[in-house]
Formats: sequence, structure tokens, C-alpha cells
Amino acid sequence: MKYNRCGKSGLLLPEISLGLWHNFGSVDNFENAECIAVEAFDKGITHFDLANNYGPVPGSAEENFGKILWHNFQGNLRDEIVISTKAGYTMWKGPYGDWGSRKYLLSSLDQSLKRMSIDYVDIFYSHRPDPETPIEETMMALDHAVRSGKALYVGISNYSAEQTRVAVDVLKQLGTPCLIHQAKYSMLERWVENGLLDVLEEKGVGCIAFSPLAQGLLTDKYLNGIPENSRAHNPNGHLKEDEVTQERIQKLIQLNEIAQNRNQSLAQLALAWLQKDKRITSVLIGASSVKQLCNNIDCLQNTEFTYDELNAIEKILS
Repeated sequence: MKYNRCGKSGLLLPEISLGLWHNFGSVDNFENAECIAVEAFDKGITHFDLANNYGPVPGSAEENFGKILWHNFQGNLRDEIVISTKAGYTMWKGPYGDWGSRKYLLSSLDQSLKRMSIDYVDIFYSHRPDPETPIEETMMALDHAVRSGKALYVGISNYSAEQTRVAVDVLKQLGTPCLIHQAKYSMLERWVENGLLDVLEEKGVGCIAFSPLAQGLLTDKYLNGIPENSRAHNPNGHLKEDEVTQERIQKLIQLNEIAQNRNQSLAQLALAWLQKDKRITSVLIGASSVKQLCNNIDCLQNTEFTYDELNAIEKILS
């Protein structure tokens, strides 16, 4: 595992980080989740990413991760891992459980720490911009989280390039630099290339890519259509059936041919492709099993691309 400097900070993050968005909730098998987290750490993944509402039920991923910490990461091991969490999406009913007010963010952080039974998180994010709350208020809440000792660093997620520029400048004025931006980025979702990555590079802010496999679409699972046990087949899933078009399936088939020529799976190709841009600090993966985790980590065995390979990929994606 390689560790990359996060922007212009002193913090190093692994090339691959583990996200607990799925498979760590109260409806999931705890022993399986624990095995995934322990194996990830043993493979060099030191960064574990959560949010207040991860589950289901909301909050249960943090509760389960707290148990995993207690069972496996006691003593100085806490100093060898980076824990991040977020607030910004709906967590509880009423006027104070959503968006970006100081009231919500700081209350949520206190709840997250209690659920995980820890004194601080390493990174606390504003999970999304709030169109009704002044960005200065949201950033002041992040600044307070650091000054109170409840977070070591702060970041933002799902902010546009222009919103990011403003947020970073406000945090700098407050004296708490923005460490990182967590952005949705994959072969099929490339909005960050239209300005955001340039802003982050200019401002010295790191970037971690989430949903790098497009909710599983960039795997061999959909090469022959939509299988019954897939996220797209689940009406409650984030990947919808109408996103798995014939046009996209044809692109997946062509990308899979390139992957096979590189002795990689389609998923490994998609993860390695993100590593080519040095502005990407880390790629955030999920895993439903230890086997899937290890297969995804194996993308690091081949992250170099030839000029012809990159051109061929670009032609398929365009």
C-alpha cells in the first residue's frame, strides 16, 4: 500500500480507503463487517470512512464500527487509523436534523462520537452544501469542531467547484484549512474534471473519490444485463434499472476487454484508472466480503496505463 499526501497537509492517506456506506449497518452481518475491516487494516488500509446516516438504520454503521474498534483496535492502534464521518443529509426528523446549520453539524458530531465511543474523529465533513444556510455558518461549525478537539481535520463533500472555492477560502480565513473534498468520481461520473480538480490543486486540498465503481455498474456483474441479486434489481438501491442501458452495457463489455488484456477485472481497471490522476489522494471502496475487498485492493498491482490504453478507454467513454 502506498500513502499519498493529502493536499498540502501533513496527513498521509492510503491509495485505497474503506467506506462503510453499505454492509456495516444493523441489517448486515456484524461478523462479516468485522472481518472486512480487520482484513482491510491488515492490507494497509488505515482510513475508514463513515457518515452519521450510514446504515440502515441511520447511525448503525457508526455503532457497529465502534464495536469493531473496541474488539480490534484498542490502545495505540487508534493512533494508526484515520476515522472520518460526515453530517449534512437527513439524520433525524424535525428542523435540526438535516442540512448545514451549526446546530445540526455540531449536534450530529457529538452523536457520532458517542455512537463510536471515541473522543475525536480524524476528519469531519460537511456532507453537502446547504442552499438555505450561509456557507460561512457551515464552515464556522467545522472550524469549531477542530478547535473543540472533536476533529483533527475538516473536509467537504458534494460541493461544486465554485462552492468549494468559497468554502476553502472561508476556512482559511478562520484558521482551519480544508483538508479534503470527497467527490463522486468514476469512469461513468466525471463532473470533477470540469473545474473541481483544478480548484483543489490550486488550493492545496486533497480529493478522495467515492462510488468509483458506479454503485457496482463498473464490475462484471452487469455484462449480461441485470442479475436478480444486484443493486439495480433492488428497488431500494441507489443504482436504478434505467441506468443500466444497452448503450452502457456495450461500453462495459468494451472496457472489460481492455481489462482482460491487462490481466485485470473490470472493477480493478476502473479503480486503477482513477489512480492515474495525482490529484486523487485516495479511492474509497466498499466491500461486501473479504474476497471482494482483496480483489479490489489487487488493482494496485497494475496502475500504469499506456498511451494507447488511455486513448482506447477515452474513445469508449466519450
